[in-house]
Amino acid sequence: MPESSALSSLKVKIYADGADLDGIRRLAALPYIAGFTTNPTLMRKSGIDDYERFARELLAIVTDRPVSLEVFADEPAEMVRQGKKIAGWGRNVNVKIPVTDTAGKLTAGVIRELSASGATVNVTAMMTSRQVAQVLGCIAPGAAAFVSLFAGRVADTGVDPEPVMREAMGLLAGRPEVKLIWASPREVLNIFQADRVGCDIITVAHDLLAKLGALGKDLDQFSLETVRMFRDDAVKTGFSI
Repeated sequence: MPESSALSSLKVKIYADGADLDGIRRLAALPYIAGFTTNPTLMRKSGIDDYERFARELLAIVTDRPVSLEVFADEPAEMVRQGKKIAGWGRNVNVKIPVTDTAGKLTAGVIRELSASGATVNVTAMMTSRQVAQVLGCIAPGAAAFVSLFAGRVADTGVDPEPVMREAMGLLAGRPEVKLIWASPREVLNIFQADRVGCDIITVAHDLLAKLGALGKDLDQFSLETVRMFRDDAVKTGFSI
C-alpha cells in the first residue's frame, strides 16, 4: 500500500468496500481510508451467515469512521424496521437503502421516514441523475445523507459516467449535507476521475485498493516487470513448441 502522502492531493474521500473482517482490520489502520461500506452480496461472497454478529464485529473494529450497513428487506415497513435497528448499532452507522424495491418502485416512503427519524441514510444502487433528483426530494431538509451512484456499472453499459456524475453534483449543489458517492469503481483511474468531478466519496473494493501500490510507478519499469512475469510463467509451466 502507498503512504497516505501519495494520495494527499485528492479531495475525494476513499471508503473501503467489502465484508472481509481481516481485510477491514488491516485497512482500518490506514489513515487515508475515511470510511467503510458493505452490502449483502459482498457479505455472501465472504461467507457471512449471521448479519448482526458480522455488523457488530465490524463496528468493534471501526469506531471512528462512518460505516454503511444495508437493509435487505423488500417490503417498506420491514425496511424501516431493519433500518432503525441498524441505525441503533452505533453513532457512526449509516443505513443503506436501495433506491427501489425489487419491483422497481421508488423507496420514497422508506427514505422519508428513516431520514426524518434521524438516521443517516445512504441511498444505493442508483445509476441515473433522475434517480438522484427523486431521492433528494425524499431526504429530510438539513439531514445528513449519502447518495450512491454506481458509476462503474454505468461504464459497464458503454456510457461515460463522468457527465452523469457531474449532473448529480449539480443537483446536490444546494444540499451540502448530502454527499455524492462514486460507487462500483473498476480501476484505480476511477479514483482520480471521481476527484476531478468533485465527488465527495468513492467506495473502493479491497482488491482494487491493493492496486494503489502502483501509484506513480515508472511505466518503463512496470513494462519490464510485465515482460519478466510472462517469461517466468512460461518457464514455470514448461511450455514448448
